[in-house]
Amino acid sequence: MGVLSIGSQPIPIGLDIATDHVRAAQLKPSGSGFLLSAYGVSDVRLGAVVEGEIVDVDAVSASIKELWRRSGLKGKDVAIGVSNQKVVVRLIDLPYMERTELEGAIQYQAQDYIPIPVEDAILDFQIIGDYMTPADEHMMEVLLVAAQRDMIANSVAAVEGAGLKLSRIDVTSFSIVRALLGTGEFVLPAEDEDPTEAVGVIHISSGLTNIAVVEKFVPRFTRMSSIAGNQFTQAIANVLNLTFDEAEALKIRAGLPDIDGTSPASDDPAVRAAQDALEREINKFIAEVRRSLDYYLTQASQVRTIKRIYITGSGAQLTNMGSYLAKALQAEVILSDPLGQIQIAPSLRDMVFADRMGSAPAIGLAMGGAS
Repeated sequence: MGVLSIGSQPIPIGLDIATDHVRAAQLKPSGSGFLLSAYGVSDVRLGAVVEGEIVDVDAVSASIKELWRRSGLKGKDVAIGVSNQKVVVRLIDLPYMERTELEGAIQYQAQDYIPIPVEDAILDFQIIGDYMTPADEHMMEVLLVAAQRDMIANSVAAVEGAGLKLSRIDVTSFSIVRALLGTGEFVLPAEDEDPTEAVGVIHISSGLTNIAVVEKFVPRFTRMSSIAGNQFTQAIANVLNLTFDEAEALKIRAGLPDIDGTSPASDDPAVRAAQDALEREINKFIAEVRRSLDYYLTQASQVRTIKRIYITGSGAQLTNMGSYLAKALQAEVILSDPLGQIQIAPSLRDMVFADRMGSAPAIGLAMGGAS
């Protein structure tokens, strides 16, 4: 789904604008799939992007320009993702109507479901399916996306300020699902479907965590949390009075302690203090994820459980993260590879594999523009 889709020119480059990095992925058709032909990462100045929203347009434009300058990306058409409190995703039920009729009706129906005044929002929708009620009413399920215009305007300005053309705006969590599970409307194989189960997807980046639920082949729920990798790092910095960079290095070295206690505790006091701080933050993080998944399950008509969760993002690499999530959520947790759906140009392998866990949004955005 795209919040905004403009034309269908060349395959747009996936451009992920995150808290401390911009990433770009360029795909080319290759056989029945895609080849990653160019990829790049560039730093973003601290404070330019806050909780997924661009607040310093010029700084972000400068980072994008630098990314294009040194990465070998060819082309100016881009697809970006949005993930912040000014994006609302709702699964709604409406009386059945043809798509052309729905395009007009959604402007009037949407206000009942979103906290943003319709005149201040850009709306998009996707028809998920239709069904008959016990009273023989023909109904349809519609995934509604609303994005606040001022937030979108900043994204457009940042892209255009870098000399690029915005072709598509997507919901970041949808692009992550696409990168991990496949392209198109249907992202899971039919033989994998159980009508009483759904699949969770969690992308833990430095500044944000995106949580999505996939049911009956399509992403039906998404939520953003500000509890992410940087918060884990800052907790260590606060406890041990370290700089952020020192705490980041210690976080990676220490990881979470072995959850079943089979490995001996570290004899390094700094490592033990870091692990204690991390455990406190991870418990907050797990509570946030559980609330999101439980909320979805209370709204779902058939699904009763989420037994499988795919995790990705730089924060997902924290030692023992998967074990903590699996135990707390009573689910199989899979550290998922965003590069599994595509081929990689040989010249890019070293760079891309070094950043593979952070690459999902950019790759998914490029896949969405190509599919």
